[in-house]
Amino acid sequence: MPTDSPQRPGIRVTVSGRLPAGQASQALALVQRAADEDGVSPLSEHVMLHLRYGGDARARNVLVWRDGTLAGYGHLDPTDPVEPPSAEMVIDPALRRQGLGLVLGEALAAEAGAAGLRLWSHGELPAASRLAAAAGYTRARALWQMRRSLQTRIGRPQLADGIKVRTFVPGQDEDAWVALNHRAFARHPEQGAWTRADLELREREPWFDPDGFFLAERDSGLTGFHWTKIHGGTPAPAGAGPDQPAAHGHDAIGEVYVVGVDPAERGTGLGRALTLIGLRYLRNRGLAQVMLYVDETNSAAIGLYESLGFTHWDTDVMYSRP
Repeated sequence: MPTDSPQRPGIRVTVSGRLPAGQASQALALVQRAADEDGVSPLSEHVMLHLRYGGDARARNVLVWRDGTLAGYGHLDPTDPVEPPSAEMVIDPALRRQGLGLVLGEALAAEAGAAGLRLWSHGELPAASRLAAAAGYTRARALWQMRRSLQTRIGRPQLADGIKVRTFVPGQDEDAWVALNHRAFARHPEQGAWTRADLELREREPWFDPDGFFLAERDSGLTGFHWTKIHGGTPAPAGAGPDQPAAHGHDAIGEVYVVGVDPAERGTGLGRALTLIGLRYLRNRGLAQVMLYVDETNSAAIGLYESLGFTHWDTDVMYSRP
């Protein structure tokens, strides 16, 4: 139901499940304007997929309108069985500093209810920190973005006896991969909850490339994986030599998208070996840099990535309010 703000004439808030196509297109255009202004996307991949494909009907879309024009978009995800709902939000850059961020934040908090709200800020922008403080939120969690050059030395992967590595086969490996992902991330609040539908949504994305999705297996089945991703541009084909430079813009970058290892294989060096295999693949695609995300408190993973040449680049922050 749309609600008008008596304190702010011309301001209206609407809340819905799946958005009509026209409103989703408006929200995506707003997100692009904000990304161009701030240099970082205000929404995670999960929320962008929700906007493009409809997403989970349990999620809530909260929109702020000013004089009939979309001024802000917020996404509320209430699906975590343990933690309060989490949200992401963005205000049109042309309409900032007018109190609309507080309007949108309070609307999201109202939808979250008594459980409280966790609010993500991508890039730890000063304006987002000020807005969070003004609304009574405190820093609760952080994800590091780490990067390294692909033009420096990449070590040779060492696989334990009995391990073979191949690439993902669409239509064949989905169920086995989902089961492995559940085992590998049993304690992870987001990644471990992925379903086959979550995987298949990403298989529909233009960036999906099974040649960059590596699976490790023993006779008993899948034991680990490294799923790589390429952001932006059109990289050179695999095997391109120095006389075939990458046909992408300067913003093209590889990503260590997800690395997972079966608990039974931990301590064998499989995670490191799979990471190196993926880094070599991305370099072979003509990319100059690679990035990844890791929880700020995961000191073991940070230590591994630092030993592979990664350094801290940026931070995504989650704020919470009881």
